[in-house]
Amino acid sequence: MDIYDGLIFAACGLLAGLLSGVLGIGGGIVLVPIIKTLGYYPVEAVATSSMAIVMTSVSGSVQNYRMGNLNLKKVVLLGLPSFFTAQIGVWLAGLFPAYLLLAAFSIFLIINIFLANLRKILINKNGLKNDLEKRYPPPLEKLSDDRVESSLNHKLNPFAARILTGGVAGVLAGLFGVGGGVILVPLQMLLLDEKIKSAIQTSLGVIVLTSISAAVGHATKGNVLFLEGIILGIFGLIGAQLSTRFLPRLPNRIVNLSFTTLLVITSIYMMSQAYEVYLLQN
Repeated sequence: MDIYDGLIFAACGLLAGLLSGVLGIGGGIVLVPIIKTLGYYPVEAVATSSMAIVMTSVSGSVQNYRMGNLNLKKVVLLGLPSFFTAQIGVWLAGLFPAYLLLAAFSIFLIINIFLANLRKILINKNGLKNDLEKRYPPPLEKLSDDRVESSLNHKLNPFAARILTGGVAGVLAGLFGVGGGVILVPLQMLLLDEKIKSAIQTSLGVIVLTSISAAVGHATKGNVLFLEGIILGIFGLIGAQLSTRFLPRLPNRIVNLSFTTLLVITSIYMMSQAYEVYLLQN
């Protein structure tokens, strides 16, 4: 790795860290394509991204904890299933041909656009619900404890919802080198009735566990580029610290538009890379 590549890795780590704090994601959607562009194998890009995300997510989560915005119980309940299912993703990443892994990642990015729109719908729905509750507060004091508890139950059992949410995030972390936040945030809001800010903060904490599991799994297979991963992680750490302090002040419209644009461009690029690799191998 020369100085030019090192500067690119530093810039990418910083960008991934910024995205991590604002959107509750690990930043792998940025890291994986760029590592691949610099000439590394897709599985190396996935593995090294996982290593960098460990440092990025730890940085953002520590900051959230210091600010009193991190519920450790929620993190553990979601993080445990994701910690184990990440190994399934690692195993799958080793099975896929390079072009198929790139194509799957491209499709995954497009799915993220749908998930981002779903999250906006859930945010609006949540805001409307809160507004109605303020105007017309339910007479909970007149209900028995059993009826109150029943009225607050979710359609899906909370335990099953956490297993599903954390498990899916873990598989994505191992397979694509992402933290899993793109699925963690909307599923928490949809299945666990979490508010957006709480979902993002919990997501970042869970990503600590998923990324550690994925990074260790890939490291045992010799897929991790340690020097590159350290550079990405250090600058990602800086970016996460900045974003958790300042970037939440940005208008949501600007953040969402930038995020969607990034996903579309990256998805098209990764699909073109998949096609080129396919032609070379066939």
